Amino acid sequence: MKKSKVVQEIEEIISPVLDDMGIELVDIQYLKEGGRWILRIFIDQPGGVGLEDCQSVSERIDPLLDEKDPIPQSYYLEVSSPGLDRPLKKLADFERFAGKEVNVTTYVPVNGKRKFKGKLITASSHAIILETGGNDVEIPMEQVASARLVPMID
Repeated sequence: MKKSKVVQEIEEIISPVLDDMGIELVDIQYLKEGGRWILRIFIDQPGGVGLEDCQSVSERIDPLLDEKDPIPQSYYLEVSSPGLDRPLKKLADFERFAGKEVNVTTYVPVNGKRKFKGKLITASSHAIILETGGNDVEIPMEQVASARLVPMID
């Protein structure tokens, strides 16, 4: 889960603002879609985020990004919640959501598989442990390509 230089720079610029607002930075995506560059900032807070929260964050970080100018080309800024299938990026995310159902994809096969769905038992800086199919699977943290919560539908 390496970050590009641009994404790292953006994170350094906006993190203090989000911390002041009591809002968690979940993820940053900077990509080209349909011929346009998009900067997506995913945020969360206890109780979730609403449209007003996204608008408030956008209004606070947009002038900062214009001033610091970490992105050479024009782009569209989008601020949103991470959704029900929230990505797990940081060790703190894995620790926070221990006991929840997750989908994990690895860079290389682990026990002959690259895709796992199971209950997140525990996480450390070295590995995560999933309970899947009645067995525990240890996945080295550096092999985790992506991890997302499985939405719980009532």
